[in-house]
Amino acid sequence: MKAQLSFLLFLSVTFFAAAESPPPPFDLNATSCWVEVGEWKMAGKVVGDPHAKKWKHVKPGTSILYNGDKGKSINLTSKQTHGDAELEIEFMIPKGSNSGVYLMNRYEVQILDSYGKADSDISYGDCGGIYERWDDSKPTKEEKGYEGTAPTTNACSAPGTWQKFHILFRAPRFDSSGKKSENARFVRVKHNGVVIHEDVEVTGPTRGGEAGPEVADAPLTVQGDHGPVAFRKFLVRPTKFK
Repeated sequence: MKAQLSFLLFLSVTFFAAAESPPPPFDLNATSCWVEVGEWKMAGKVVGDPHAKKWKHVKPGTSILYNGDKGKSINLTSKQTHGDAELEIEFMIPKGSNSGVYLMNRYEVQILDSYGKADSDISYGDCGGIYERWDDSKPTKEEKGYEGTAPTTNACSAPGTWQKFHILFRAPRFDSSGKKSENARFVRVKHNGVVIHEDVEVTGPTRGGEAGPEVADAPLTVQGDHGPVAFRKFLVRPTKFK
């Protein structure tokens, strides 16, 4: 009887441990992970020019995703969808370049060459910023753009170097009738190991994000038409926040 109880306890512990284990991440660092790729390609090595908005050198291979030899292509949309998620991204841009990652196609974390800019001068448009929202019905440009959250500090490294984002994201919540009950939140964002956002609420899609009703899960988008950008790590781990 004692042996039987021990076996049942072992099964119970094993079951709950397995049930609580996080699901494996999906890896977006390949052209096959996106709906359409345009000029996006894979390379073995990509070197961004530290003095100009262009690639300095590209070597053939399959380990790095980049937006083509001209550094300009369509926006990528992932085949996979996500809600709550943890993201690990390693990216690189040359001098003066610009891109962005739109979680759920809607909420952008900006990628920009902001190297050397003083903390007092950074805005939502700088690297790591959560981009502003936009309302065309407002009469002036100053009124059209609203919200947007600047990084708490400028953690940007020099153009042509590899940089890291670690993002914890909580998707919007909806009640039983489908009405939004809670806004999306960036629980925490780290840039190159430095915390730049904590518990930032986003009341709706940021500028350039998909318009229309918000949803519980959606694909991820990467901006590809604002300048050269490359990725050597792009992991999205589905999770669940309270």
